[in-house]
This record gives sequence, structure tokens and C-alpha cells, in this order.
Amino acid sequence: MKKSLTALLAGAILLAACSTPKKTGTASIANNGKVWASLWQQRSAEYKALCFQAYNTAKWRLDEALKNPGNKPLAVVTDIDETLLDNSPYDAMRGANNQEFSPETWKAWTAKAVADTVPGAPAFFKYAASKGVTVFYVTNRDEDERAGTIKNLQLYGLPNTDNAHLLLRQKLSSKESRRQQILSTYNIVLLCGDNLPDFNMLYDNNPAEQNRQAVTEQLKKDFGSKYIVIPNPSYGDFEGALFNYNYKQTGAQKDSIIRAKVKVDKQ
Repeated sequence: MKKSLTALLAGAILLAACSTPKKTGTASIANNGKVWASLWQQRSAEYKALCFQAYNTAKWRLDEALKNPGNKPLAVVTDIDETLLDNSPYDAMRGANNQEFSPETWKAWTAKAVADTVPGAPAFFKYAASKGVTVFYVTNRDEDERAGTIKNLQLYGLPNTDNAHLLLRQKLSSKESRRQQILSTYNIVLLCGDNLPDFNMLYDNNPAEQNRQAVTEQLKKDFGSKYIVIPNPSYGDFEGALFNYNYKQTGAQKDSIIRAKVKVDKQ
């Protein structure tokens, strides 16, 4: 009996070892941060409240625009990731396993088409559609993610979830040409996003941190008016600017930059 039990335990330990994702050593500060940010996104009432606040504001602004629609049909433009769909399980997975971002793991996640929605988002976009406003989804997902993206959006009965209204990245990550394409036939009354290039071309071309701050100061009247920002502490151009847009840096290199730039109380 003892031999059988010993063999059983040994087999269980071996199986657990084989099924545990490979780690690349002690987690970096950046990856530990992604786990904490994902936990906040998934569990905190404060995150939900901020999302409701953003989409409540969007509804008020849309109602104002509907009073004077103008000559063109109205449209709202939205980003997808962390604006409409919640990808925190993916970020938490790679953060917990100390994995850097890779297109392969990301596309494996988006192909599942199981991401939950950001609080308040489905209700707002359905409300917009009920008022005759067209919804366009402008995302930097790649063309080979189209099927999974449409499937995920349709899972929640979102409006205009077809090829004509899903504008994926083709060659450039800048969304300006796609916004201009929509503006040729529609009046865009609102843009929703979690990353500042979702709103204005002044954030394109990898601006330095101080330039991003200056542009934000320049555009401050548009936030909450035409631009609706959804909180995303996990990733975005803020991270790219911090690391000078060098996405090939190791965790140790990122940690060094974070330690140099973060404000810490000196005791």
C-alpha cells in the first residue's frame, strides 16, 4: 500500500510539474505590476465605477449631439481592447508567468473570443444604435484576428458587428486614416478609447513622455466632451513612452528604468 501511495504521489508531482507554465525567473516589476493591475480591473468596485462614469458621460454627450445632428449621419468610434472588451485574464496570465508580450500568445487569446465586456460599454453602444447612431470599431488588432473579434463582439449582441464597421490595422498603427475614412460620410460625435492615440493624431509617431503631457494639456477641453477615456493601468503607449518604445528590452532593463523614474519617498 505504501509503495502504491508513494508512486501515486510521485506521479501527481510529476504531472503538476509538467502542467505548470514555464517561468523565466523572478518576475520583473513590470510583470508584477500587470498582475496587480489585472486584479484591480477584475475585482475593484472603483474600476467599475470609473467605467460607468465614462459611459454615463458618453451618453450625456450623445444626447446633446442628437439635438443638433447636422447634415451627416452620426457615428461613435470606439477602440476595442480595454475600451469595450476586457483582456485582463491574458495580461494576468503572462504577468504571473513572467512572460513578455508576444503576438502568438495574444492571438491565441483573441481567437478564443471569450473576453468579457468593460462595465457600461455594451449598454452605451446599444443605446447609441437605438438612436440611429452608427458604431465603428477601430482597433489595432490584425487582419487574422477579424473572425475571432467579430465573434467576441457578437457574443454580447453589440451593434454593427460586421466587416464594414470593423476597421482593423492594415499597415499603420495610427488610426487617423481610418477616422478620416469614417468622417468622409459621418459626423463623429464621440471617440471612446483607453490609449491616447485612439483620439488624436498628435499622439502618433511615438512622442516622448513630455510631449504626450503637453498634447494632453493642449486637448484638455476635449476629454469628457468628445473624447471618452476608459482606465487601463496594464498597458498602452504610456508604457511604450516610459521605455522609449523599445519593446525588446528585458525585464531587468525595464526594472532599471522604472526604479529610475518612479517617485519614491526618501527616508
